[in-house]
Amino acid sequence: MTKNILISGASVAGPALAHWLHRYGFSTTVVERAPGLRGGGFAVDFRGDVHLRVLREMGILDEVRRRQTNMGDQVVVDAAGRQLATLPSSFMSGDVEIERDELSRLLYERTRDHTEYVFGDSIASMTESADGVRVCFDRGEPRTFDLVLGADGLHSNVRALAFGPESRFVRFLGYYVAAFEMPNFLGLDHSGLMYNEPGLGANIGSAGGKTDGGFVFPSEWLEYDRRDLDAQKRLVAERCAGAGWEVPRLVEAMWAAPELYFDSISQVRMPGFQRGRVALVGDAGYGATLGGLGTGTALVGAYVLAGELAVAHGDHRVAFARYEERMRDYAAGCQKLAEGAGPFLAPATRLRIWHRNQMYRALSWRRLAKLFDGMTTKAARAITLPDYAAHSVAPRESA
Repeated sequence: MTKNILISGASVAGPALAHWLHRYGFSTTVVERAPGLRGGGFAVDFRGDVHLRVLREMGILDEVRRRQTNMGDQVVVDAAGRQLATLPSSFMSGDVEIERDELSRLLYERTRDHTEYVFGDSIASMTESADGVRVCFDRGEPRTFDLVLGADGLHSNVRALAFGPESRFVRFLGYYVAAFEMPNFLGLDHSGLMYNEPGLGANIGSAGGKTDGGFVFPSEWLEYDRRDLDAQKRLVAERCAGAGWEVPRLVEAMWAAPELYFDSISQVRMPGFQRGRVALVGDAGYGATLGGLGTGTALVGAYVLAGELAVAHGDHRVAFARYEERMRDYAAGCQKLAEGAGPFLAPATRLRIWHRNQMYRALSWRRLAKLFDGMTTKAARAITLPDYAAHSVAPRESA
């Protein structure tokens, strides 16, 4: 029976897997390339009864609500700061929203006592045999595990090693996004501002004592070192040169920020989420950078994969097949929501900005707002979750 499982990635999907696998009696090790938990990134939201059920059964729903952003309305402004439209909080923040790094910290806190975490290391190679997977690390000594689970994001190392190069599976959608923490120089209080000019979207939002800035812009594919922070900041600054509104101050704040989330808007398209003793979860297998309910989908995926391993008594061949069968259509439906995220957030022309803003104005009408909320919630709840509780061997935490 499978008992010893290596998980790559300590952001959200990885610790969520560790949580569920421990509940079903498996032993887990999480390896993370970064020297510690990663900060920064966007706030993440959860929508509908499926997302909330998973949080509740994990025993963290109340804590997520306690740490939620409580973000209010988002206001669309012109270059002079005049209000053009208002987006209701539910459109942007779902039923509950929390900063990604807060959620990551919460999951780590809930799993660190029963999970081996190895920071500052990464998988260098994997060799599968009939008895397990021999894993060589960049720094640590080689070890053998029964299974390896890739929960290491859009640029998954496990996916590259087990399935092939990223270029085969990651579909670039023609846009880039940047996000960073910054001073609240506009004095915002649980609210956000959004600004557009052709080919550029800029935003500032402040909630829970934290203020974030960000940009979205179209571009050809950019070659850069993902570990070179200054190079990434230069790319963003060059794209924002000459822009109006508060963009120059936002760029200054970005240069001063110790961390920057910068990546393409892309989607992962895999022919299958599993191969041999390796399986992918969350963004590694079915990621969409923005608008694809990514974090909620990752938590659902972790719930299903761990549960199917428990039902199959560790037989990965049976469990992986059932996991993929349950998740494939669901993940694809959530990804579909994200296909227009770039053009929506950074329209290419003034006419397209005007049309987008007209739609934003329509969202101030309660009936239309409910209609759009229902579209995203429909995708988020389009899966029937099995009840795996009978297979638990560890005590269940209260929500």
